[in-house]
Amino acid sequence: MKIDRIDLFHVAMPLIYPWKTAYGEDAAIHAVLCRMSSGSLWAWGESAPFAAPCYSPEWAGGAFAVARDWLAPAIVGHELASSSDLLDRLQVYKGNPFAKAVFDIAWWGLKSRASGIPLHRLLGATRDQVAVGADFGVMDSVDDLLSSIDAAVSEGFPRVKLKFRPGWDLPMLKRVRETFPNQVFHIDCNSGYTLEDRELFREVDELGLAMIEQPLPHDDLLDHATLQSELQTPICLDETIVSVHRAQQACRIGACGWVNIKPGRVGGLTNAVAIHDTCQAAGIPCWVGGMLESATGSAACVALAMLDNFSYPADIFPSARFYHEDLADPPLALTPGESGEPSVHAPLEIPDPVESRLKSLTIEAATVRAS
Repeated sequence: MKIDRIDLFHVAMPLIYPWKTAYGEDAAIHAVLCRMSSGSLWAWGESAPFAAPCYSPEWAGGAFAVARDWLAPAIVGHELASSSDLLDRLQVYKGNPFAKAVFDIAWWGLKSRASGIPLHRLLGATRDQVAVGADFGVMDSVDDLLSSIDAAVSEGFPRVKLKFRPGWDLPMLKRVRETFPNQVFHIDCNSGYTLEDRELFREVDELGLAMIEQPLPHDDLLDHATLQSELQTPICLDETIVSVHRAQQACRIGACGWVNIKPGRVGGLTNAVAIHDTCQAAGIPCWVGGMLESATGSAACVALAMLDNFSYPADIFPSARFYHEDLADPPLALTPGESGEPSVHAPLEIPDPVESRLKSLTIEAATVRAS
């Protein structure tokens, strides 16, 4: 496929309820969207690194600038027969996986539309539905959290993820476990701790969690391997895994028992599938995470989650959980799985944003055409 034109958008999507984590609070999700055109076909990609460089070193304004000034010009006007061709053209630019992901995801969307094959099938999936879990950020009170968990348990969510940060950590978690002794839980620390907190994690280790997600700094492997050797509870790496090479290293040194894969964080679907395969070969199971993307970005996460080694309920949320009105139609919705648990179905294709909503939420936009 020859890429004729790329349209880029930096958007801010207001949340119903602020998303509070170990690194701060977001009232709106800042994302970068790409409309990639080839002849009469087009498709969209989305990546949501957030407004500030707190989850990772990238941020939406910076990712937009890198995409506009460097990445899009390297792609437009060129024949890209495979996603590897696309990534090869971007390889000279170091890092910036969120910025690169919008193009890789859009390329896969184009491939799906050109071939008429659903995206998840192109990625190698054989199933069409996966279970999802419930997630809760830092709340105003533990009582509010317990009420929300109770609703999630009543709705049949197979697992619950809790944000965990200093000031909202062990006392909160102990109350949750006392109240729900049989529910599957894991905690997400968003890089909020260091090895000096190992005594805290030894207490957490006694609470029967499914995993401890990203307890230590975002760029660390070695300390995670040390902490994992001291705990029975598996460690899950999230922010640390930004490339296939980093995943290979984590598997080799025993830094984790799980890996969370987010297409945006790892540079797109091509790398996400490669990381999935790397972990599968090493006997390390995975699960798909999200960045509170619109239905456009979530569709790529859903398609990825259909692969075999994603064996833990995904972090994929219905649009109505976070947005009064999704950027795209149709909004993402949950459906009952085979056992009645909340699940998502594989999309036939990545949905386009609604033009009027895109216009109202756009902070800045740019177009790059073939000369």
